[in-house]
Amino acid sequence: GYLFESYVIQLDEQDRLTYTHQNISSKNASEFASGLKETDYELIRLMDSTHQETVIHHFSKKKVKPADFFPKIFDKETGNKELQIEIQGYLERRRSQILEKLGDKMLFEMGRDGEPAWKQLYLQADPASILFHFRKNEDNTHYFPTIKHDGEKIDFQYKGSYIVCSKPGWLVVEDKLYHFKKSVDGNKLKPFLNKKFIVVPAAMEDTYYAKFIAPLIESFDVYAKGFDIVTDVFKPKPILTITDIATDSNLSLFEGKGKKTIEIIDVLLELNIEYGGYNFKADQINPVSVQLEKKEDKYIFHRVKKDLEYEKNTVNKLRASGLPIKTSRITMGKVSAFQWIKDQADIIQELGLDIKQSKTNSKRYFIGKSELSLEVHESIDWFDIHALVKFGDFEIPFKAIRKYILEKRSEIELPNGEIAVIPETWFAEFSELFAFMEDNDKGETGLKKHHLSLVQDLENNQLAKVTLDRKLEKLRDFEEIDETPIPDSFKGQLRPYQKSGFDWLLFLNKYNFGGCLADDMGLGKTVQTLALLQAQKDLSPDSTNLLVMPTSLIYNWEVEAAKFTPELKVHVYAGTQRNKDISLFKDYDLILTSYGIVRLDIEELQKFYFNYVILDESQAIKNPESIISKSVRKLYSKHRLILTGTPIENSTLDLWSQMSFINPGLLGNKNFFRDEFLFPIEKNHDEHKSSRLYSIIKPFILRREKGQVATELPEKVENVKYVTMTTLQEEKYEETKSFYRNKIMEEIEQHGVNKSQMVLIQGLTKLRQIANHPLLVDEEYEGDSGKLNDITHMIHSAINKGHKILIFSQFVKHLKIISDYLFQNKLDFAYLDGSTRDRQEQVERFQQESDLQLFLISLKAGGLGLNLTKADYVFLLDPWWNPAVEAQAIDRAHRIGQENRVFTYKFITKNTVEEKILQLQQRKLKLVSDLINIEEGVVKNLSKEDINSLLE
Repeated sequence: GYLFESYVIQLDEQDRLTYTHQNISSKNASEFASGLKETDYELIRLMDSTHQETVIHHFSKKKVKPADFFPKIFDKETGNKELQIEIQGYLERRRSQILEKLGDKMLFEMGRDGEPAWKQLYLQADPASILFHFRKNEDNTHYFPTIKHDGEKIDFQYKGSYIVCSKPGWLVVEDKLYHFKKSVDGNKLKPFLNKKFIVVPAAMEDTYYAKFIAPLIESFDVYAKGFDIVTDVFKPKPILTITDIATDSNLSLFEGKGKKTIEIIDVLLELNIEYGGYNFKADQINPVSVQLEKKEDKYIFHRVKKDLEYEKNTVNKLRASGLPIKTSRITMGKVSAFQWIKDQADIIQELGLDIKQSKTNSKRYFIGKSELSLEVHESIDWFDIHALVKFGDFEIPFKAIRKYILEKRSEIELPNGEIAVIPETWFAEFSELFAFMEDNDKGETGLKKHHLSLVQDLENNQLAKVTLDRKLEKLRDFEEIDETPIPDSFKGQLRPYQKSGFDWLLFLNKYNFGGCLADDMGLGKTVQTLALLQAQKDLSPDSTNLLVMPTSLIYNWEVEAAKFTPELKVHVYAGTQRNKDISLFKDYDLILTSYGIVRLDIEELQKFYFNYVILDESQAIKNPESIISKSVRKLYSKHRLILTGTPIENSTLDLWSQMSFINPGLLGNKNFFRDEFLFPIEKNHDEHKSSRLYSIIKPFILRREKGQVATELPEKVENVKYVTMTTLQEEKYEETKSFYRNKIMEEIEQHGVNKSQMVLIQGLTKLRQIANHPLLVDEEYEGDSGKLNDITHMIHSAINKGHKILIFSQFVKHLKIISDYLFQNKLDFAYLDGSTRDRQEQVERFQQESDLQLFLISLKAGGLGLNLTKADYVFLLDPWWNPAVEAQAIDRAHRIGQENRVFTYKFITKNTVEEKILQLQQRKLKLVSDLINIEEGVVKNLSKEDINSLLE
């Protein structure tokens, strides 16, 4: 092809061009800046881009000489055809850009001797027109073009004319350069530079007319002799055609009338605009389309004028209605596509959109009106559900449609053989409702009363006609629940929020609902529960209640019961010497036992019918697969209640396990809960699902935070105390970190993050321990610890000012180091870890002895059930992933009965994993709702990037 180059030429005294010239490129253009315009610089840049070195650099990753590159690529036999086409296209695009920008520039053909101003060419400002002639004879068709410029015919054949650029065409005739009104392809002119006309034999006319002449008639002026060109005008009509898409990767099978049917997952929607009997794709933007008709040996070309404005408006309206149109062909999920058809009936009617089905479809789809109407009536024990399901005139049994929705099957066969696609909104709006429905003794389908929120949501969203006892509305706002007097035999006073909790518990009792009292630590869950049990004794003196708890809390419950409800006959069912004759339970109002005892004695305990089974610190059953969890579910009772300050510790599955204990079926079965709530909330952070879960459980969880209700509590001041490692400690830390970083990363590369948990936890634990004191991992270590230095300094400072301090650690070994220091310095202290037998004695010593100012407690053993309101300082020696555990420790002191401000100090060793844990706590924690805090099993869900960050 032709290339362009730019030159500067010196003028003589008469302003004529001389032979003195210099090539201009981007490298030296600035030397001639006074005579150049912005367009000149752009032309120079474009011309530079066509130099052979630039072309090679663009298409070859290797540095290669032109003499080696081009002959190899363009060799007729062994050349790279694809690369040839790419290079030619690259140059053609730049030729076109250069020609468009030339304007009034002087243009020359270069002489053979390299003289740049050899022959001047004159660019014609006005475009030329072209007319294609076709003459059909008996034996053949003659074809040739004529060109006119300024009304004069241009004789361009046999004149040495040539095409400078083909797309679009630029033609040089003698000393004139022409371009065209319509962007003709220069290749259509090239055959006629040295030929008068082209002969098309009769045998090739069918193909030539369809593939060559018809497109020409669409875009250019054509003169025809021997066949007709007719212009047709029709009113446009949009048509949407549905075609199945079935591939090996998206086939699924379901049973229907004893046969297996392929369920189509996706469909292809094709939007065409029909003019008369002619169909055109919606993204076909030619204003005229030509269709060829042959009658015997006569050819007729129909020029169909299209209404592009109408087509554009139609596409825009469909796009605005939710149809994802980019081209005329749209691939959509089948359910979504039919949902769109259902939802957009008005716009379909307004546009006159005709919806058709492809003849190649494997099935015929029902395209019509579908409706599902529900009525909910309250009966004695549950809600009766009545439903009407219709597709057109066909009524479908409700049980059938429910089964399809639960199985996530979107197609159902109608009596006439058509396939109805169940609307997508039915899955979204009713899948939870259908999953929670059960059959009663009469074979009728309904909902248990504890699914009140689902019924109310149906009513609020106008998805069902609901008839309810309005008393149930009070479950949505417990503060409106009728008040009940506190039993006279209850010895004590309830604060206003505790009285509200007492009324709420009695309301749940009245309707046989289970409940979760989830008040913050220290707000008196114990006293509210004892008030309930006293009320139950007054109402039914012969009823027996079972209270299950961690072993360490039994004594505390026994003391509290004696204080507030002395008339309750309490029996402690614990210890190795316990009498296992459960028939004795009937003589008592309250049985106190532990989770461990229930696990051991469940075969006997499940034979007794309790009035209440109450679980304290119910997060003990958070793992539904644990033996404890399975055991307590076997207990037989009229009512169930759970008490916990942390309904969720690691996962929303904790919540499912506990709520399923108090109200079986409330959250569906475990698999349903995982799919519908756990994965969307924890993996996808789905706020809608969080909101739905909150709505379902809200009536049965009562949670008040200290800031809301215990306004009389003194201020809690939280501090982070950063400490610095000593030199020896830092050396030990860096050595261990380097070892485990390599080991952990190697393990992750080989097995992935999920299968590297063991070595990860092992490494992180060792680093945490060294951040406390290297003695925790190396008994031979003889150096010191920056954290120990700061802790002991603050201990002396606080006790000298008369403060009482709780000192918590995750590690018993760390407490041992602190206790050794206290012994050496003759400082008295109370002590509690998992091996402590005189637990209550230690608590009472600290609470009653003013001179005893220190209490060392392991977080696991002392985070629950302790009332240590005499302390006003809390030291947290080491952070852990779940802040809720730390909050429980702080609440040993910051609870009802505390009269002083509580100061907490969290000791964090700088530049260690402890500092990173603080950051991860914030990044990894998400809210299920404003009621419940969730931690997403942080260690389990650490990403490779998180781990890298921890080990930096």
